[in-house]
Amino acid sequence: MPTYQSSLAFEHGQSDVLGVLLVNLGTPEKPDARSVRRYLAEFLWDPRVVEMSRPLWWLILHGVILRIRPARSARAYRKIWTDLGSPLLLHSKAIANAVQEKLNHSLAVDVRVELGMSYGQPSIRSALDALFAAGAQRLIVLPLYPQYSGTTTGSVFDAVSTLLQQRRWVPEFRFINHYHDAPDFIDAVANSIRTHRQDNGKGDKLLFSFHGVPQKLLHDGDPYHCHCQKTARLVAEALQLGENEWQIAFQSRVGRDEWLRPYTDEVISALGKQGMAKLDVVCPGFAADCLETLEEIALQYGALFQKSGGGRIDYVPALNASEAHTAFLAQHIEEHAAGWLDTTAAASLDSGEQSRARALAMGAER
Repeated sequence: MPTYQSSLAFEHGQSDVLGVLLVNLGTPEKPDARSVRRYLAEFLWDPRVVEMSRPLWWLILHGVILRIRPARSARAYRKIWTDLGSPLLLHSKAIANAVQEKLNHSLAVDVRVELGMSYGQPSIRSALDALFAAGAQRLIVLPLYPQYSGTTTGSVFDAVSTLLQQRRWVPEFRFINHYHDAPDFIDAVANSIRTHRQDNGKGDKLLFSFHGVPQKLLHDGDPYHCHCQKTARLVAEALQLGENEWQIAFQSRVGRDEWLRPYTDEVISALGKQGMAKLDVVCPGFAADCLETLEEIALQYGALFQKSGGGRIDYVPALNASEAHTAFLAQHIEEHAAGWLDTTAAASLDSGEQSRARALAMGAER
């Protein structure tokens, strides 16, 4: 007989809290091989990330990858690790705190924002537990991935829906699965590039680098490639760039299978061989700076560009917890809460004590 997870004992008249769950990918707890191995084992075992026969993939993962990759990845993490920990976690927490503050000021209802990571800590489970403990009966989930992919956004949905299936009281639930072409998001990215170029000088070209995925996913109907293309095009239009002033590429490929092209490292090498003096690179698929932006783009590919004959790469930071970014996210959440906010506000006019008293008078136990 199944046993379902319960929240605190139900009480009539308890406050109606709007729960908001922000989700990012995750990070090792420490920049050492053991922590990275534990993180990669969880990340790479997700069937949304690697679609392969589970027994065969288990052998490859544990027999090869987890024996080689953790030490190498740990060295990369150590290059960007801060005194306060992982940049991805620090920026993601700052985003969640800023969104919480903005929603507190703009909404006339109780709202609780929690951060969860698909892999590592804080987990999605712990974030949901905190929301339900706070009394959340309505839930909005916003993965911090502007462009939808089954490997990221789809994985978040799987994790959240699986956990909700385990609960006795399932909340009303809304899931935001992309914001790749939202006007305020495009403006935030464009303005960050504009400001960066004003402060640091304009490069000879602007390269949009997105995280790669296997080419097969495009053929199977995943819209990620199209979302990336549209984001870059809209930002380029907002900056009034000519077609020769910008380009798209895809980074972070692994394995021998064909991934989305062109590859960022090959594009950067080719531009370096042309003798380009300065290349601006922006990664609008990442809400927060992380290993892929700070180490792979700024450091690793920066060195590749120079080695190939180019000058320097100027990386445009992710939006992180900037005012424009967090204001957009808060507004986007409000838009997806349409219909809920009015009813929640109306319910708040009827005090909890009044509601409880009427329920008890009608025979309720508590």
